[in-house]
Amino acid sequence: MALYSAEFLGTVILILLGSGVVANVSLKKSKAEGGGWIVVTAAWGFAVAIAAYTTGWISGAHLNPALTIAFAVIGNLKWSLVPGYIIAQLLGAIVGASITYVTFKDHFRITEDADAKLGVFCTAPAIRNTVSNLITEAVGTAMLVLGILGINNGSNNVGALSALLAGILVWVIGLSLGGPTGYAINPARDLGPRIAHAILPIPGKRDSDWSYAFIPVIGPIIGGTIGALIYQFFTTLWV
Repeated sequence: MALYSAEFLGTVILILLGSGVVANVSLKKSKAEGGGWIVVTAAWGFAVAIAAYTTGWISGAHLNPALTIAFAVIGNLKWSLVPGYIIAQLLGAIVGASITYVTFKDHFRITEDADAKLGVFCTAPAIRNTVSNLITEAVGTAMLVLGILGINNGSNNVGALSALLAGILVWVIGLSLGGPTGYAINPARDLGPRIAHAILPIPGKRDSDWSYAFIPVIGPIIGGTIGALIYQFFTTLWV
């Protein structure tokens, strides 16, 4: 139960701070309105670090089903723990997104752009192309998992800096690879808030774009697994 509750709380923190920055820069009359992409990517990276420092000492702070599955594939996590981790992450994402809505409720009310409201909760592609969008999400998540495995390799001796470095990794993925799809790189990060968007009484909202929703779920799972296997392959050559 401790493992799952840590994944739940960590994901609440991640989504509250991540969705929060999108709300801050996107919704009308927020003091951060128009803050831009660097603000968004920086806050998501810092959110990962803060969530990891808060709960990582209990569960490892996966906060991401793609990472959880990738770790199980290479033997870094028991498969029996995977369902509980994923359920906790998804529930945490729903709760985190719901708290974001409550925090910015007045700003949702006066914002007319329904796409901007949806964007607080979930990702959407800049150019809608199923194959390209899947590849983009897979590449970003492969880099995420490969990078996390590298950061936490015992030979690096990073110790308590590992969570901060994971946050920097997410930041640079957003800056470098995030433009085409908004870099979900995490099924729970996208699906949980998308569910929240669907069920919350947000004034003037549009549909939750369910036709796109499978891409930020399937793409990261494929990419995360590939990233873990690539890292495992190369480390067998080096050790």
